[in-house]
Amino acid sequence: MRLSVLFASLFLSVSASAQTFMFDDADDMDTETVEEWEASAEFGLLYTSGNTETESLKGKLNISRDVQNWRHKGVIDYYTAEQEDQSTGESIETADRMFVSAQSNYKFSPDSRSSLFVFGSYEEDEFSGYEYQATVATGYGARYRYDEDIYADYEIGPGYSRTKPIQIEGEPPVESEGQMILRLAGNLDWKISENSKFNALVSSELGEDNTKSKAELSLSSNINSSLAMKFSVSGTHNSNVSDESIEKLDTETAVTLVYTF
Repeated sequence: MRLSVLFASLFLSVSASAQTFMFDDADDMDTETVEEWEASAEFGLLYTSGNTETESLKGKLNISRDVQNWRHKGVIDYYTAEQEDQSTGESIETADRMFVSAQSNYKFSPDSRSSLFVFGSYEEDEFSGYEYQATVATGYGARYRYDEDIYADYEIGPGYSRTKPIQIEGEPPVESEGQMILRLAGNLDWKISENSKFNALVSSELGEDNTKSKAELSLSSNINSSLAMKFSVSGTHNSNVSDESIEKLDTETAVTLVYTF
């Protein structure tokens, strides 16, 4: 939880400091141009041999479109890792996670800061203590542009979460569980220069049985017009897990190549 709080504090402090430079979106946003879909594919691979045999693979796909009264975005994120047991020579899976999300925002007018959003996500990660976690939420969103190169999105709204804890050997079969949640989310996008960009993302789905929080900081630098190198630090925290031996906080540090098309 401390990692999520740290990221949230950093996000809010950067947003607050940028308030001095905030200008009117209606005067500074291009609302006439119809943009096509934008997409980027992210890939990272790590392999070690010798005393320690490990393999890890990370892939991510982002798509987005901002046109007139609508803003759409989607994410597919996959990560897997294996390590060889030196005593037996067998490969042991140490990570296997897939996360998918999609969101649409309806803006009250093409130049409006305010919007209504619909969000959905699905995650499979048995190492988190859950076979799957699924969420749908809707509510109010606002985009504030503090400078030509800095903007932030804020969202709040009710939703519903469906989860299934992992089956513990020797325990009775487990069933999926549902709960009402309150989703809070924020995203800061800062174009530092023509060749570099900073992004901060924080979200929390507050529920009575479990609160799931995600945070990510990333810095990318262009290699050419379509290829970039990206460094990211992310964390996912569940306030409640089915087995005390499972950590509530999972973190990930990655260096990946990003291809934009």
